[in-house]
Amino acid sequence: MNTEKEKNENRDSVSRYNTVHRTVLLNEAIESLNLKPGSIYFDGTLGGAGHVMKVCSDFNGSVQIIAVDRDGGAINRALERLSKTNCKYNLVLSDYRNIDNVLKNLGLEKVDAILLDLGLSSDQLDTSGRGFTFKNDEPLLMTFSDSSRESVTAEIILNNWGEETIADIIYAYADERYSRRIAKAIVESRKKEPIKTTFDLLKIIEGAVPNFYKRGKIHFATKTFQALRIGVNDEISALKDGMKKGWELLNIGGRMAIISFHSVEDREVKNFFREKSKDGNGILINKKPIVPKDEEVRENPRSRSAKMRVIEKTN
Repeated sequence: MNTEKEKNENRDSVSRYNTVHRTVLLNEAIESLNLKPGSIYFDGTLGGAGHVMKVCSDFNGSVQIIAVDRDGGAINRALERLSKTNCKYNLVLSDYRNIDNVLKNLGLEKVDAILLDLGLSSDQLDTSGRGFTFKNDEPLLMTFSDSSRESVTAEIILNNWGEETIADIIYAYADERYSRRIAKAIVESRKKEPIKTTFDLLKIIEGAVPNFYKRGKIHFATKTFQALRIGVNDEISALKDGMKKGWELLNIGGRMAIISFHSVEDREVKNFFREKSKDGNGILINKKPIVPKDEEVRENPRSRSAKMRVIEKTN
């Protein structure tokens, strides 16, 4: 039986050198971008580097790759894999909302394709130890960055922010129907002792929601954890910034593809793409979102909620 130290060492080994992440809509995403030899491809969510490696393989180094991620572990894992290829690439520790600065620092003015996969990497979910999952008892960080200097964590929100604000976060970012009850339970619990770990939060949610809700298809804590993660990382604002800046930096004829995993994100993407289509600046490549095939969902159940929308810039 492994000791706790051995478990931590094993987890660190995975997080530094390997990836357990399975890329969603791998072939569909790269095919939809209509890349050609000489194209410049921007991957705003490097993650497990599945999409980047697919571009490497399909184009044999003839496409220039620019990829960013807020997680230094993701950058290091990708560098390890890419070092064995002949691809042209620049990996940058940054947020895709900073695409303008990233390209400027690399001496680039425009790109031909942009891909954002908004799903949480399985490396972060399963091995980061930052509190993304309620399956493990971990500190309530929920930060994409592995930096200890992050100003906001889930623990700070849960122990310091007002009940109404917490309820608004849980409802707005996850459509959680019991957001008010959960927020009230959080505030009552922290009066007794600070909320420190994922299991602390899980216990509070379990006590706040009705019994029938605990038997639902989706785990009763899923939406609360999702909402806190989105709030901690300012994901919706980042998405809005990334789409706006990315569109300005996309060459005419270039394509933007975004894979979302919940209704809040998909709504933002749908509205942005629809606006560009209506004002004559873009053409929707797929009027309905592309979703994983049954085979992919069977092999990777986490892909079941994925939706990809694609638009081509025409003006």
